[in-house]
Order: sequence, then C-alpha cells, then structure tokens
Amino acid sequence: MDSPQHSGTTRRRITLDLGRPLVTWGARPTVTIDGVGHPAQWGSGTWAVAEDGSTDVGVYCFNRLWRFGAAVATVGDSDALTYRAGALPVGSGRLTARRTTR
Repeated sequence: MDSPQHSGTTRRRITLDLGRPLVTWGARPTVTIDGVGHPAQWGSGTWAVAEDGSTDVGVYCFNRLWRFGAAVATVGDSDALTYRAGALPVGSGRLTARRTTR
C-alpha cells in the first residue's frame, strides 16, 4: 500500500475559491481531499492533489454546533473549483468545476 506523500512532493495544484455565505454564525470552511480534512479560510487558495487520475474534493462549513453546506466534486481535467454555500446555514452547498487558461 502506498502511503500518501506530503504536499511538497506534488506538482499538480488546483485553485479553490471559497465563497462566504450571507449568514455564517462563525462558520469556517473545511476542505477534504480524498477524505482527509484540512481547515481553510474564505477566499481563493491553491491545494495540492494527486498528479494523475481523479481526486475527490469536498467542502463543508462548521460552526461548533453543526455542519452545513457540504458539497463534493471530482477533479479530473479541471484545475479550478468554486464553492458556494447556501444563503442560510442549512442545506447543501454547490461546488462547480471550471477550466482556467494558462
């Protein structure tokens, strides 16, 4: 079984734009890459993913009381994702892939 390598060994990165919902009640986003959770901040950032194949990327919001706004997408050819939570801290979010030009 291959053990995961630290993020400094990968050359493939994706851009993830995390949009803050209107009402957060202190919620913070969490990004999951292939099931491993990573704390995040609102705004745009880059994340290391596997160099080949597809990777499952998920985002959810957490505010000490409950989780909300969960969304999952599989990253294959796209190199950028946009996350939008619902207007209120209930229900699911939306994670859409987009292709950026280089």
